[in-house]
Amino acid sequence: MTTAAAPPRVPEAIHRRRWAILSTLVLALLVVVLDNSILNVAMKTIATPAPVGLGATQSDLEWSINSYTLVFAGLLFTSGLLGDRFGRKRALLAGMVVFGIASLLSALAGSPGELVGYRALMGVGAALAMPATLAIIMNVFERSEQPKAIGIWAGAVGLAIAVGPITGGLLIEHFWWGSVFLINVPIVIVAVIAMLVLVPESKDPNPGKLDPVGVGLSIIGLVALIYGIIKGGELADFTAVEAWAPMLVGVAALLTFVWFEKRTPFPALDVTWFRNKVFSASVVVVGVVFFALMGVSFFGVFYIQSVRGYSALQAGAMMLPLAVGQLIFAPRARLVVDRFGVAATCAAGMLLIAVGFVGYVLLTATTPIWVLNVLGLLMGIGMAHVMPPVTVAIMGSLPREKAGAGSAVNNTFRQVGGSLGVAVLGAVLSTVYRDGMSDTLNQLPDGLRDKAGESLEATLAIADRMGPKGAALIGPAHDSFISAMHVVAALSAGITVAGALLAWFLLPRRTAAPGGPAAAATAADQPGPARETAAADA
Repeated sequence: MTTAAAPPRVPEAIHRRRWAILSTLVLALLVVVLDNSILNVAMKTIATPAPVGLGATQSDLEWSINSYTLVFAGLLFTSGLLGDRFGRKRALLAGMVVFGIASLLSALAGSPGELVGYRALMGVGAALAMPATLAIIMNVFERSEQPKAIGIWAGAVGLAIAVGPITGGLLIEHFWWGSVFLINVPIVIVAVIAMLVLVPESKDPNPGKLDPVGVGLSIIGLVALIYGIIKGGELADFTAVEAWAPMLVGVAALLTFVWFEKRTPFPALDVTWFRNKVFSASVVVVGVVFFALMGVSFFGVFYIQSVRGYSALQAGAMMLPLAVGQLIFAPRARLVVDRFGVAATCAAGMLLIAVGFVGYVLLTATTPIWVLNVLGLLMGIGMAHVMPPVTVAIMGSLPREKAGAGSAVNNTFRQVGGSLGVAVLGAVLSTVYRDGMSDTLNQLPDGLRDKAGESLEATLAIADRMGPKGAALIGPAHDSFISAMHVVAALSAGITVAGALLAWFLLPRRTAAPGGPAAAATAADQPGPARETAAADA
């Protein structure tokens, strides 16, 4: 018995220009993701007194990053809902315009406080734009092509993460610190013009009534939770009231949000989506991957620059294998999924990432640098076989008209997982490093002891100030940092293996992705939204 092919659901005029639309969306995605990694290279220059920099303190530098992360993560979910209700193209255009204006203001900031404020405004723009990119992909590609399109989308994220430090290094070497923000402006202008010409409008045809209580609770919960996580990471102490109190407020607000959404007739988020084990497992896997990966990228930079002595530009170049692995394999991950299924592909990808972390456990101060490049390539290939399939699983398990909300949930778990990774694994790194240096630091004067124990960078700065006497600090500092890195890498490997088991047992085994050879059979086995979507597609 044969079944007639499902009729196309994308208008022919849009279908013909779908790859041009995807290129435009990738451009928007690149500038948003690239900006967060490009800033890291400029930190040292921004800390330099005027006129070279802004004379920013360590706290100023941290909040120039954290203000963006905090606003971005806090508004992601709400922005996805706004896109579904008022139009994803409108949300994308508004986000890019706000991002471009805030980038220009950041480049011209005259004080650290201004930079922190303008970075927060950039977070507003990014939060509006990022969920819309994935939601639009789901509405301009047929089911059969969505895995390939999402693979390209995921590969672009990896490329931006790697290209950011290289671009930042080149700009800092030839221009002033504000150029790392000013470069966004022409890219945004080109992207906005292309969006106006190419990108079609789409929205939820039946959005229901607004849910201001739910939206408000989601913002309060996410902002408070992320703030507490960031603060705990800064203090390297999650038992401090400044860390656990906002985290407690955030968790309480999010639990209240879930309680309220289950009872209101027009919920901002249909919490029954989480009854679908494919949806739930996929978003958790996303969070786990970014928890581990952001933690390792945090210590990787210091290992390359502070221990091995490479420049910021060279350190950025060493991120290229990670990007190349994602760029080459992410668009092709659908072929592996078609053959082996989502569960096997994602579990294998997670195990590859775990092997990369195990490699970090074996690194020393004299390990050949090509080993680091191989580990990066291995982890990039692993990421390429995790992110596209789970993103397709998340988006494919929801009705198309809810694409903005689904994209927002996906990106929210990614951002929360990444923030937790930097904060928790960063705190572990600091604690183990400080314990390893305790005997050496006890030999320093009281005025220098606490400062030198803050981090590897702080110890090396104190050693430089002490002149020849400080040379005795350098060797123990490197050894203690490498030992701390080994602990964090081992912890990351364990967390990633747990994610692999989660993927193996909870993600679908027989299906590739929406439109794959066994999609209908697997969707029929799935509860809730996945079955309804499959029925609508049939």
